[in-house]
Parts: sequence; C-alpha cells; structure tokens
Amino acid sequence: MFQDFSYQNLRGRSFKGENLVGANFSSADIRGADFSSANLRGADFRHAQAGLQGQWAIFLVLVSCLLSGISGFIWYLNGYLLLLIFEGSLLSNQFLGWTTLILLIVFFFTTIRQGVGAGLGIFAIAVAIAASVIIFLGDTVGAGTVAGVFAGSGFGALISAVAVVGAGALAFTIAFITAFAIAGVLAGANAFVIVVALAGLLISIYISSQAMKEDEKYSWVRNLAIILAATGGTSFRGANLTNTDFTAAVLKSTDFRNAILTNTRWHQVKMLDRVRPGLSYLQNLQIRQLLTTGQGQEKNFDRKNLRGVNLKGSNLADASFIGTDLSEANLQDTDLSRAKLKQTQLDGTDFTGATLTGAYIEDWGITTDTNFDGVKCEYVYMRLPTKENPDPHRKPDNRQEVFADGEFGDFIKPIFDTLDLYHNQGVDPRAIAISFKHLAENNPEADLRIVGMEVRGEDKFLLRAKTAIAADKSQLSAEYFATYNQLKALAEQEVKALIAEKDGRIADLQNMVVTALQRPSFYSNVEQVGFMTNNPGGFSVGGSVGGNVNNVQGDNNRAVQGDNNQAVLGDGNQVTQHNQVGADTGESLTKEDVVKLLSELENLIQGAELPTDTKQEVVEDLSAAKKATDKEEPNKQRALDRLTGVAETLEKTSKSVEAGKKIWTTAKPIIVKVAAWLGAAAGSHLLGL
Repeated sequence: MFQDFSYQNLRGRSFKGENLVGANFSSADIRGADFSSANLRGADFRHAQAGLQGQWAIFLVLVSCLLSGISGFIWYLNGYLLLLIFEGSLLSNQFLGWTTLILLIVFFFTTIRQGVGAGLGIFAIAVAIAASVIIFLGDTVGAGTVAGVFAGSGFGALISAVAVVGAGALAFTIAFITAFAIAGVLAGANAFVIVVALAGLLISIYISSQAMKEDEKYSWVRNLAIILAATGGTSFRGANLTNTDFTAAVLKSTDFRNAILTNTRWHQVKMLDRVRPGLSYLQNLQIRQLLTTGQGQEKNFDRKNLRGVNLKGSNLADASFIGTDLSEANLQDTDLSRAKLKQTQLDGTDFTGATLTGAYIEDWGITTDTNFDGVKCEYVYMRLPTKENPDPHRKPDNRQEVFADGEFGDFIKPIFDTLDLYHNQGVDPRAIAISFKHLAENNPEADLRIVGMEVRGEDKFLLRAKTAIAADKSQLSAEYFATYNQLKALAEQEVKALIAEKDGRIADLQNMVVTALQRPSFYSNVEQVGFMTNNPGGFSVGGSVGGNVNNVQGDNNRAVQGDNNQAVLGDGNQVTQHNQVGADTGESLTKEDVVKLLSELENLIQGAELPTDTKQEVVEDLSAAKKATDKEEPNKQRALDRLTGVAETLEKTSKSVEAGKKIWTTAKPIIVKVAAWLGAAAGSHLLGL
C-alpha cells in the first residue's frame, strides 16, 4: 500500500534512507524536509512546495544584510581614498587617491567584460604594484591600507552579489538599504563618498543579474549563491527519483546532488534554476527550459547528455540531436518531425506514440530495447540533407508511398540477437558450410537460423545467424571458428569425405556462400540493406540451413536471380535454376504483392543510370501496368501488354548500356513472377526470360 502524505505539512521532517516507492506527496509542504538516499521511485510530488523553512529564510536574509553591510563599509573606505586626490597634502596620499581611482576603473571594466574572476585577478596584480610603489615612497601604512581596502573592494562586490542571488528580491532590497545606509552614515554629509558606495553596489547588482541569467563569466558567483541558499533547504541528495513526478512543484533551494533522475517529470516546475543540480542534466539552462516547458522546436541539443530525461509530449520538431545520448529517455507522444537523429544513442528509449515523419536517422544507435510501439511515421531519411540533395535516401523509396500505421517499427527494428561470424581472410565456402552445420547440430537450444550474408571488400565475409535470446554468442563463435580453422587445415580429399558423409544441406549452404562471394549484388534491394548495415554490398538471406532463399523484392516471394545460380527452395532442398521458373511462379502472389513488385521495379528504374528517354518510357509503362493491376477487377491483359514493353526496352538497353545490364539482370525475375500472375501463356517470351 502506497503511503499518502498529500497536502500535509512536512516541514523539516526527515525521511532519510526510507523506502517511499510510489508515495504520494502531492501539494505537500516539504520545505526543509530531508529525503537523502530515500527510495522515491514513482513518487508523486506534483504541486509540492520545497525549499527553505521560515527560520532558515529569515536567517538567509540576515546573513545577506550582514554581507551587504560589510560591502557598504568597504565601498565607503574606497570613497574616502578617492578624496585624497583633492584633500591629500602628502605626495603618497595623492598617489594613493589616484591609484584608487585607476584601480576601481580597471576593476569595473574588467569585471563587466571578462567576469569577476578576471576582474579580481587583474585587481590583485594592480594592488601589489600600487602597494610596492607606495612603499617605495616611504609610506608603509599607506601600502597596507591600499592592499587591504582594494582587496576588500573586490570582496565587497562579490559578497554583495552572492547575497542578492542567494536571498532573492526581498533580501536584496533590505541588503541594499542596509549597505547604502552604512556608507551614508560613515560618510556623513560627503556626497562624493556616497556616490562611490552607490557605484560599488551597482556593480554588485550587475554581477548578480548576470549570474542569475547564467552568464558563464559569473557562473561561480551563481554556484556559490545557490550553495548558500540550498543550505537548510529540501534535500534529495542521493535519492532514487526514477519515474518521480514533480509537475508544477516549487523547487527553490533544493539539493539534487547524486540523485537518480531517470524519467523524472519536471513539467511546469517553478524555480528549477535555483536548485543544486550536482552533475546531472539539470546543470544546463537550455535543458531545464525544455524539461519545464516541453518546447524544443528547432533547438540544437547536439552532443548533450540527456540520458534518462523525460520529454513526454514535448514539441521537438526540427530539433537537432546529433551525437546526443538519449538512452533510456521517455519520448512518448513527442513530436520529432524532421528531427536530426544522426548518431543519437537510443538504447532503451521509449518512442511509444511519437511522431517521426521526416526524421533523419543516419547511423542512429537503436537497440532491441528501443520501443517503437505506435510510432507515427510516414517516411524517414537515411542521411542528413545537403544543398544538392535535400531529401537523401528517403524510405519508402517511392515518394508517392508512405508507411502505414504501425509499419515503421517493423521496417526499422534491426536484428540484434544475432551471431556474427566474421571471416577476414581466406574465405572457404565448404569450411563455412560444414562448420555452421556442425554448430547447429551441437547446439539445438541456440535455434540457429541464417539471416544474412555480407561481402566486405575482396576477402572478407560475414555470416549472420539469429539465435535464441539466452544463447551464449561468445561460446558459439569460439566453437564455430575452432571447427572452421581445423577444416581449412585439412587436405582436399578429407574435406570431400566429410561433405559426402553429411546430407545435401552442406552443399546447399556452400552454394549460397559461393554465390554471395561471386555476386554481392545477388539480391535487388541492396541499397536498403546496405544502409541499414553500413555495408553497400550487403544483402540478406532468410531461413535456416536448407530453408528458403527469400527474394527481398516481395513478401515471401522466392526466386533465383541470374544465370546458373543455385539456391534451395522449400523443405525438399531441391535446386532450382533460372530456366526452371515457370508459370507457377506467380500462383502464390496476391494483387497487392504484384502492385508492390511493380512499385519496387519502378523505384529500381528511377534510381538507375539509364538514358533519360529510356527511363521515362519504362517508368510510364510500369505506372500504367500498376494502375491496370490495382483495380477492383485487375485489367491483366493491359498490364501484361505494358509489362511486355518494359521487358523489350530493358532487354534492348542491356545490350548497349553497362548500367542496363545490371538492371536487366535484376528485373528479369520480377518480370517473370508478375507475368505469371497476369496470365502469360506458357512458353511465352516473358516466362522464358
């Protein structure tokens, strides 16, 4: 049963180290409460009031007044020294007055331009020089005075600024009056001294205002003030605040050092800029504004550490997250339209219900734990835009097509539970086939299934197999390569004997590897697979050893592409060559399958380096064939006539244009399947391609 502390007065109460999972602190007064090291996972702090208790707030105001009073006294002394310019009778006194004026000008100018640190540094050097000169003139007391008072000037400006930042508007007003009054009393009727004191207070006000704006030049002033203000405030130091909700809470003077802030909700939180953030993402002004407002449209968050942030429902359209760590972040229902997600780390990120239409996802780091449930996405780009190519590598490739509801997750979800067997030299197809068969037989619980082959360079090969989630991939890899290396060392006759002892599936797998090595472009959808694997020569093979070779041009469409390339189709492991593809190829296709095949062929032609007139002619024929097919009652004869024109044009082009040869080789199996479904006569030219 979750504990309920809602609407209660919990000022100064200690919950240190307690288990408060799911506790309700909504609208409670938790000023001065101690939640250090508590487990507050899933707790509710909506509309809670954190910060200092009344007595601590009064104490802070009094401290601020004291500091400002000291500051006023110091500035009075500076004013008195300046009077020596006009009233001093000794040379050393006049020099002291002029030096005071010069040093104060230097201090003010340097502080405004470069910050308090630089101002105090130059000030200290100047003080040392001035004191040395005065000693040289024989006034040891004057040297001590200038050193003490000048150093106090910088200290006075600093403590006054800290007082203003730490105590707030009310304390500032009281502190200002106190400091000014002290300077006035000490100066008597001397207006000149009061003006100097006023100038000192104004520089302090300037420093404090810049510190509150989080100007980097004054960051340490702000940090010092926040430390002062957070002392005695609400403490969540070291607490587990995973999934905790602080919506609309007031969090001034609150300590979050070392707290776990994964998926913590900060929407509409007030005074989040006055908390002590430690090393968390709350340090960054831009991130705090995003967390509290949910508005990040067109903003740049490149290379930020946003691990575990809760941006649920935020507007992040056109935002840039290049190289950003968004792992474990809550991006539910966020608008990421056209967002740049290049190299963004997204391990365990929740995109449930998010909008990703038009996002740029080049090399993004998604994992099996990345959640794409209910993502709304019509299309994405696989590369960042350039002036020459504003919409590079769009998916789907056909700009007239979009992903249907729920389709994007299936499209983009990569295969991660795979065993990657990388061969970097001397690839031996027979040894690969035997080793993998041996591995699968010895480890049936691993449920090994080949899902991909990639040729990398001239002498590198990757065999990728899906495994059971619990499989030990390291052990499987070691076992595979132990067998593989032994086989490579065997003599030719011994290898042949091993193959003879096994069933025909080893030969089948060997043929697949040979085909992959000889023709990396064996599968037509090379571009898509290549970009997903960062390997432009990649292709995918579906099914287990002896299973099906799936042509990626259609769902569950099986075909062998090219001349005399063998592959295994079906459980019987029968070899089918290109000249055996007959009219029955299209029997299992539906109208939707055929339209999809025609669209893929159209995309293939549009991306090919063919003569413009040829490309236009073929695209027009394919478009007409697609329209004739995609009717309630398909006009098969009209579609077949157009497809015949496509075949004739491509076949003719293949004899005169180098790119045409590649396109023709790729297009033939598609044309054969579509022609069979359209009812081409047995023995026709189309079915005999």
